Amino acid sequence: MLTRRQIRVKVMQCIYALTLSHDESLEKQKKFLRISIDNTYTLYLLVLSLLIELHKMEDNFIRLSSKKYLNGNDEKYPDKKKFLNNAVLRQIANNSMLQNELAKRKLNNWDLHQDYVKIVFNEIKNSELFEQYMLNTESSYEEDKNFIANLFKEVIAPNERIYEYFEDDELTWVDDIPLVNTFVLRQLKKVNAKFGHSYFLPKLLKDQDDMVFADQLLTKTLLDDKKFEGEIQLKTPNWDKDRIADIDAILLKMAICELTGFSSIPERVTINEYLEIAKEYSTPKSSIFINGILDKLVKEYKISGKLKKTGRGLL
Repeated sequence: MLTRRQIRVKVMQCIYALTLSHDESLEKQKKFLRISIDNTYTLYLLVLSLLIELHKMEDNFIRLSSKKYLNGNDEKYPDKKKFLNNAVLRQIANNSMLQNELAKRKLNNWDLHQDYVKIVFNEIKNSELFEQYMLNTESSYEEDKNFIANLFKEVIAPNERIYEYFEDDELTWVDDIPLVNTFVLRQLKKVNAKFGHSYFLPKLLKDQDDMVFADQLLTKTLLDDKKFEGEIQLKTPNWDKDRIADIDAILLKMAICELTGFSSIPERVTINEYLEIAKEYSTPKSSIFINGILDKLVKEYKISGKLKKTGRGLL
């Protein structure tokens, strides 16, 4: 679920938080990193649980609308229970493994904030997508899947109130929301009627090596902070240290750490990864600035023998 680039971003955020708090406790930062990574999975589960809550709300709506005084727009639909019986939505709502994971983590957020669920529910009901789906008399798993995927992409994921809720609940989720939404959409598009319950509970990390990488990148970057800072200053003699953006300085230190301390990662992979992160998280000219410094350092490291790379490398 999390790629190496996203892990690098997590490490960057952790180091940036440290610079703001001036807390030099390495163990505390390592704990913060692990929590930040795990919280990405929590966000993923909450997004799926929102789909479950929407299904529950539709079930309740159907039962209440059976009363004459609540009859409304749904009367025009050939099958008033089509949304309720959507195969993919039911596949998620009836997933016992997912339910157990939500219970284990005590993720009952939507029970406490039903107003947010109601907002999304009403947007769905008023959407053109919903109208077209409900008026279509044909029904198939493929149609149900396409509808839920499009509904998530066009109505649920872009909802500003849900975004605000996640942002207020956990600050690190601001950067995780696009990642998680993209992953959920991919899951919805690829789901199959024969897939087991574990399909919607993917591994957060590819393997334990990813967590080791995250931990080592954070630890080595922090422990050698002064050394890396000195190398940066040697390549920017006309720059006052305070003129270099905090994020740029952090990305440069992490990149130097990777270049010299992670022999299995090719230097071009390292440079490209940090340039892409800089484009997204720093100033418009940051990637050019960072590329210039890293290019000089790589040339020097190769001459001095400091750059030692082995194997095919990992992204």
